[in-house]
Amino acid sequence: MINENIHRIQQKIKEKCAEAGRNSDDVTLIAVSKTFPSADIRKAYEYGLVNFGENKAQELRNKFDELADLNDRLRWHFIGTLQKNKVKYLIDSTEYIHSVDSQELADEINKRMEKAGHEVMNSHKKKKILIEVKTSGEETKAGIENKKEVIDLLNHCKNLSSVEVVGLMTIAPFTEDKNLIRNSFASLRKLRDRLNTMGFNLKELSMGMTSDFEIAIEEGATFLRIGTAIFGQRTYTNKPEAH
Repeated sequence: MINENIHRIQQKIKEKCAEAGRNSDDVTLIAVSKTFPSADIRKAYEYGLVNFGENKAQELRNKFDELADLNDRLRWHFIGTLQKNKVKYLIDSTEYIHSVDSQELADEINKRMEKAGHEVMNSHKKKKILIEVKTSGEETKAGIENKKEVIDLLNHCKNLSSVEVVGLMTIAPFTEDKNLIRNSFASLRKLRDRLNTMGFNLKELSMGMTSDFEIAIEEGATFLRIGTAIFGQRTYTNKPEAH
């Protein structure tokens, strides 16, 4: 089942990229594995996927440990809202953190990275992060809404030795109105392009999920965060995340 789903999604990505005049190699499929067991991640890896995304810091760390034999091959992306006290779970495990929305959070990531670099000889490198931008206008969505604050955060991160901002991330509004979804993605791309004219070297656009990834491709997405279309419907519990 998972292999069929992966094949189907990959074909849709290739087709949509061709329609949009884009190279499908420029679009990375991130399999969002939140709530699914490590066994499913292993199956997806066997069918060719290496990029996986999680929304809970400790769940990501647990799966990282459970899949230790694959850690030199998997690329973990943290894509959920991140509290400062959970950053410690992500330093060793993640390659990308998509949801940075404050100077304080960037500082905490930098501090933890510097500490890890001092503790383990020659292991110190920069953590790749994306700034989460609210483009939907919805109160329930996270991210920075004020564009000046985005610029301020980018300038702040320039002074951090162990953090590298590689792009922007957003979540489209939960709606059937494709124009609203498109506007959300287009505004992120335009912001990225505008920032690059100001001297910021931002490549990545993390946007698009199962329900709207085709529009995201048309609007320039480089990271697609797709879970349901790969792993199936989720069953949620109310069990709180451990500290």
